[in-house]
Amino acid sequence: MIKRVLVANRGEIACRILRACREAGIEGVAVFAGNDSTSLFTELADISIELKGEGLTETYLNQEQIITIALENGCDSVHPGFGFLSERADFANAVIAAGLIWIGPSAEAITNMGDKMTARMTMKAAGVPVIPGVEVKGGLAEILEVAPSVGFPLLLKATAGGGGKGMRAVHSPDNLEIEAKAAMREALNAFGDDRVYVERLLTGSRHIEIQVLADSHGRTIHLGERECSVQRRHQKVFEESPSIALDAQLREEMGEAACEAARAVDYEGAGTVEFLVTPKGEFFFLEMNTRIQVEHPVTEMVTGVDIVREQLRIAAGEPMSCGELQIRGHAIEVRLYAEDPANNFLPCIGELAVFIPPEGPGVRLDTGVRQGDSVTPDYDPMLAKLIVWAPSRAEALQRMSRALDEFIVLGCTTNLRFLRELCGHPDVVDGWTTTDMIERLWPDGWTPDMPSIILDAGLLIASACESSGMGRQKRVNLSTTGESPSPFNTISRRFP
Repeated sequence: MIKRVLVANRGEIACRILRACREAGIEGVAVFAGNDSTSLFTELADISIELKGEGLTETYLNQEQIITIALENGCDSVHPGFGFLSERADFANAVIAAGLIWIGPSAEAITNMGDKMTARMTMKAAGVPVIPGVEVKGGLAEILEVAPSVGFPLLLKATAGGGGKGMRAVHSPDNLEIEAKAAMREALNAFGDDRVYVERLLTGSRHIEIQVLADSHGRTIHLGERECSVQRRHQKVFEESPSIALDAQLREEMGEAACEAARAVDYEGAGTVEFLVTPKGEFFFLEMNTRIQVEHPVTEMVTGVDIVREQLRIAAGEPMSCGELQIRGHAIEVRLYAEDPANNFLPCIGELAVFIPPEGPGVRLDTGVRQGDSVTPDYDPMLAKLIVWAPSRAEALQRMSRALDEFIVLGCTTNLRFLRELCGHPDVVDGWTTTDMIERLWPDGWTPDMPSIILDAGLLIASACESSGMGRQKRVNLSTTGESPSPFNTISRRFP
């Protein structure tokens, strides 16, 4: 039995894991850097220990210090969450060598799936369709040599990559060398490995991923799909389950392919197999994430499975508790980022002077921040994940729009207004979501229809009035000309 877990992470995923531990009767230990001392996750833990040092390398990426804290505080296991050390095979080995339980797949599975070229070759051997491409081993010279055989447009991808880093689209041979050097340089800086491989760029495709679970009792299952096609800079913004692009037959074919991918590396735990699906209904293996995914809540909402709780069961050697796959209703997730969509989605900093999340039936918020917290450049700019569930996709979109209308964040620029517009766009409503959607809809960049300072002032007034408890329910409307609808029309707040 697992009795005390050290959570080697921070923010909203640390909160998520600690809550799952509490519900399972397991004690949770948090580790935190000095600038996280007042963060929510430190308060949710049974024990919180400060990491010595400055910066990520000395704190959240310091394997030796984290394992020492686990041992000194009576932990029997380590959960890495996502990001940071979650896909580091050497960390998994170090945790196991210290006599602790690693809540994740084996180091061998992490290595085989973490190296993108090795993963491609493993999937080919397992009969899982892969994107046409070439595994490159000889560096820049070989990239320039093999690229024409792949054809343009093509995609250069870091072998050890993830999160869109070390990834470059090349539409013409004229740009190949420049983009290859840039991809290799970015890969080296991000992963300490400059290897890059070449594959066909499948334009107009959908990004579909399958959630898998596998235990030590020989059972491997899938929990259906998540569509994650809407992305900026190769990072997801809008996710949903199920996908309207899949019928029952294609869902089962992709689900079985994902299970075969997991079996090919003797996988145990929770993992996600990602595919690209073409307009013709062909699907190709993209990669496998050997950890819990950011977007796992949409699967939980439609299946009723607590994926983190299943991770704990599987790591303890217990059989998973899931029965046959049953998908109920529709779930949608959007990611709230501290970033400026009108400035190429660049990260932003500031204090969350006002942070009022939405409430109501079918609404879930996974976050690690609260009103008054500071947003710094030290960590990923994701502030929260807003998830809704409803009986149908149309109702889920309506619920998401309502929830976004009620969400107020002031003091730091976020993508909240962009999310409102995105969720109401006809292409999203009709389900025409593809990986190039944002670039297709806003080729010159997204521009808000009203200056932020005006909208923020209106929201601040609304927030102040509601906090004071004054007034009656009234629809905000600052448009006096009647010539065009005001964005305030979509924000329901209390006014005198």
